[in-house]
Amino acid sequence: MTDAIQEQIKHKMTEIIFLVENDSEGGYTARAIGESIFTQADSIEELRELTRDAVHCHYPDPQNRPKLIRLHIVYDEVIAS
Repeated sequence: MTDAIQEQIKHKMTEIIFLVENDSEGGYTARAIGESIFTQADSIEELRELTRDAVHCHYPDPQNRPKLIRLHIVYDEVIAS
């Protein structure tokens, strides 16, 4: 574990960041940075719900749960030259 992660654990994590990408089979995937949390959904709205649910499952104690969930949405766009 890095020093930064250990420091976050000591001071109760206030935010968790998910990397959101288009799924090759359609829909979206969300993977937490620095945690073993993953979910997928057909729409961004559904992904928001499922991400919140996954965080609540991973952190059942509200005292230790991050207060904010940040979705960093990344997509590739290809344009003609």
